[in-house]
Formats: sequence, structure tokens, C-alpha cells
Amino acid sequence: MPATPFLEVTEAIALMGGETIHKCMQCGLCSALCPWPAVDSPFRTRQLMKMGQLGLEGFESDDILYACTTCKLCVNNCPREVDIIGVVRAMRAMIADAGAAPQSLRAIMGSIHSKGNPWSEDRENREAWTEGLEVPRFDGSQEYFLSVCCTSAYDPRAIEIAKALVKVLDAAGVSYGIIGNEESCCGETLRKMGDEEQFMGLVEKNVNLFNDKGVKKIITTSPHCYNTFSTEYPEFGGEYEVVHYTQLLKDLMDEGKLSVGGGFDKKVIYHDPCYLGRHSEVFEQPRELLAASGAEVSEFERNKGMALCCGGGGGRLWMEAEPEQRFSTHKVREAVESGAEVVATCCPYCVNMFADSIKTENVDEKLEVKDLAEILAESL
Repeated sequence: MPATPFLEVTEAIALMGGETIHKCMQCGLCSALCPWPAVDSPFRTRQLMKMGQLGLEGFESDDILYACTTCKLCVNNCPREVDIIGVVRAMRAMIADAGAAPQSLRAIMGSIHSKGNPWSEDRENREAWTEGLEVPRFDGSQEYFLSVCCTSAYDPRAIEIAKALVKVLDAAGVSYGIIGNEESCCGETLRKMGDEEQFMGLVEKNVNLFNDKGVKKIITTSPHCYNTFSTEYPEFGGEYEVVHYTQLLKDLMDEGKLSVGGGFDKKVIYHDPCYLGRHSEVFEQPRELLAASGAEVSEFERNKGMALCCGGGGGRLWMEAEPEQRFSTHKVREAVESGAEVVATCCPYCVNMFADSIKTENVDEKLEVKDLAEILAESL
């Protein structure tokens, strides 16, 4: 029996923010570009769009709707300019409203709601990473609020990124401060998982906090926070001058305020984070900073606008994938083949994904992953 279209579902998707779903003409370029088919996944972007257009059941399954990493490769190349990420977000919002999001993601949503972070860590430990460091508290007198993302504040590996960045900012004489335990998640994860209501409430709370503190300019450690603060907060009254740390450090280096010693003499292969590259079009600054560090820099076969995602975006950082379906694992293999000693990136999600893949591939003695902030700190 042929499937019966349920157009009320399609109308609901449009009302939730996925109105461009009607522009999709099923050309299939999205599925051709998506990395999932290459790793034997059932996820097909074109099929998801068609199921949404007809309101057919089945799109809501974990390995279909929640496979998308929101890497934006399909969006940037869609000839009909369909906001595929917006459609996916709208579909997920419908599922979240019905209380049917994947169990692993419901736990993350609950943690952000109760503790202000997705890591189920106590709020009062948010600034524990600063122990032993002299990190200023933002009081309105500093030029920048340093937004250390939840991952860099709580994850043991990513904490090293925050510490390294503080060292580099201090060396450059940057005026900055953190807010600390009062801070909450920026909400990017919530919105990509479909928890729109909690996202809006969290943004309102954050905007009020930032404004009360006198925040005008923000430095972010994470490309995800950078994209959210700069593109999504303005619609909620959060108008700030936002920079990812790589943009700021490149400017400071050009102005002669940051002197990079050039002593990091290792073979490095650079990975473009999706939310810094495709989403925010920051491609050159990290590469120029890497070159200044003294590293011998090489590229993945797919790079810049066509770079392969690490697999951690869109909530996937907290979802399991089969070993052969981890994009970071395939990139680790390519890095080892290239003779690289270090995978360099500038996103805590990417660092997390690559660190796991390096362990599972048992190449710890051949390859390590470092955030650019760590490389710069070592080369000062």
C-alpha cells in the first residue's frame, strides 16, 4: 500500500522554522555531498527532505533525523538555497516538543536545564579550570569577556585549551575577564537538538547576565559559541562584538602585539572545524597562525569549504557511532598516512572527537591532536 501524505506535518515543520523545505526539488546533491553514505549509514539527506515534504512517518528515528551533524556542506552547495539545517532543526523541535528526542540527548537537555552545562557537572565547578592561574573576573572594566565554552570548562582534555589560551592572551596583553560560575551554556547544543523553548529561555538569561555585567565584546574558545553569539543572539537582543580567538590572535600578531616564537617544529595537518570554516568562513587566520608557530603544515585531501566534518556537531558529540562510521577515525587514518605528527584544529568538539579516534586506532605514539591555542602557547 502506498504511503499516505500527512501534510499537517509538513505545515508544522514550516511553522517551526523549516519553511524552505518547500524549495527542495530532490536533485540529490545534498546526499551526494554528505559524508554519511560513504560510511554505510542509512541516512540520506534527500530522503529526509522528501519524508518531511510529505509528512511521512520514519524520519524521526535516531539514525535518520539525528544523524545530521549540521556541518553545512549540503547547505552551502544547495542550488535551491534550501536551509537544510533549519529544516532538520524544525523537525527535531517537533520531536522534542513531543518528548521523543533520543534518550542520550534528553539527558544532555536535562543537564543544561539543571546545571547550566551539558556535562552533568556542578555549576560551582565551572571556573575550577582556573586553579593555579591568575584569570581576571570580568567586571566591565576589561575590553573582552572571555567565554570559555562548557567543554573547555569541564572536559579534562579540553581544559588544557582554556589554560593555553589564557597564556597566549596574557602574552599579548589582552584586556579580558571571565564571568565564571554564573555563566551557563550558550545554548547552541540545545537548539541543534531541537529544544527550542529551553534555548530561548537560556539566551534571555544569558543576555541579561551579559548586559548586567557590561559585556560589549566577547572572545570565544569554541566556534559553536562564536556562531551562536554572533548569528543567533542578536535576534534576542544580544548585540555584541564577537570574535573567535583565532581571529583576535591573528590581528594581534599583525599589529606586533603577539610574538610567536616559531619553535613548534613538528609536522602538522590542519582540520577545519565546520562551525569556524563553513559556518563562519574563517579559513586563513588559523593557517597563518600555524605557519607562524614554526610548524610544517599540510592539508587533508578535503579541506576548507569541502572539509570532512569530525562528526561531533548537531548533538552527535553525545551520541554513539559505529567505529567505521566515525568521520574523525577516517581523518586520523589519513593523517597517519600523510606522516603528520599532530592534527591541529581550533574547536574543543573536534579535539574530543580526534582524541577518541586516536585512542581507538591505537596510534597514540604516532599522532596527537592539539588545539591551535596549545600550539601557540608552546611556541611563545
